[in-house]
Amino acid sequence: MENFFLAALQGIDGLGGTRIRRLTDYFGSAAEVWKAAEGEIAVAGILSGGMLEKLLHARREKPDWPERLQEECGRKGIRLCSEADAAYPVLLREIRNPPAVLFYRGTLMGDRPRLAMVGSRRVSAYGRNVAESLGRALAGHGFAVVSGAALGVDTCSHRGALAEGVTEAVLGCGVDVAYPPVNGGLLAEIAEKGAVISEYLPGTRPLAANFPARNRIISGMSLGTIVVEAAKRSGSLITAEMAVSEGRDVFAVPGSIFSPVSMGCNRLIQQGAKLVIDSCDIIEEYPEFAKKCSKQKNNDEKNKTHAIITETEEEILRVLSFDEPLSIDEVIYRLHGGDVANAAFVLLQLEFKGLVRSDDLHRYVRTVKEGVL
Repeated sequence: MENFFLAALQGIDGLGGTRIRRLTDYFGSAAEVWKAAEGEIAVAGILSGGMLEKLLHARREKPDWPERLQEECGRKGIRLCSEADAAYPVLLREIRNPPAVLFYRGTLMGDRPRLAMVGSRRVSAYGRNVAESLGRALAGHGFAVVSGAALGVDTCSHRGALAEGVTEAVLGCGVDVAYPPVNGGLLAEIAEKGAVISEYLPGTRPLAANFPARNRIISGMSLGTIVVEAAKRSGSLITAEMAVSEGRDVFAVPGSIFSPVSMGCNRLIQQGAKLVIDSCDIIEEYPEFAKKCSKQKNNDEKNKTHAIITETEEEILRVLSFDEPLSIDEVIYRLHGGDVANAAFVLLQLEFKGLVRSDDLHRYVRTVKEGVL
């Protein structure tokens, strides 16, 4: 029940983890803070007049708030953990202002090695391929891939990790709120294999002000943060800055100097972030956690796939790019003519084999297969 008293305190606007810890240290528990007389709290000298009034107002308006939170979380399958619990991420305890309590759905393991992956919502075909492949490789080597479940790089990194292991999503809203709505199914999958996490009360809407605070949890849980694609001014760069401020590693995937969504990553590399062209560039930094990783030296061997492909499929694969989506007409033009219907059928077969992906405009791009990154 103590965690629900902590949750009630954390739900008071402006009463952050630092003040909550000072209050609970002074009174002995969150339950005692909730029950303490106004004069006792004032004498403690921890809260300003305005903050004290917010606490007193919350207790007057919702005296049974902790009990109501316990009932709501039980009904919705939401669990809580505080810094005193084994499930609380070990590294998160070390940041300057860790949440007093986390809400989560799924399974949360405090000592699990984690790597964060963030990037642009407007992800390119190149960024999508990289995020999915890195997510898959890192999860396959025993890391939980942490991201924010946003569209773009976040979604791709989660999906890649789900293919091989564990991923965790940190939300800027309640864990019972699907945001963005289109990722409701993805969040359900993540809760089955990993965890959906938030410091916000159930039912909290995804307000813009919540996301910078959310980002400190993403980087704070993780050994390092990988930025896949980021514009010059990007929330992903804020997450990277938070990682640096906490003494964590920052990695960046380089991109074209002409691409707006690569400007942030290229700048991070200039500033000292480790350049990533292979998952082993990340994994080799954490030998105590990762499974054995050896760099692939032979490019032909790296690009082998286990799928059996026909001569026509191989010809189309040579035309397609990993980062430039092409329409069917453009594919046929690069093949110097051919049957449109047959090209469409071959592309469909390649999609079934996982070698090609199409976008909403019915353009095609090659996918990165396991082992390439």
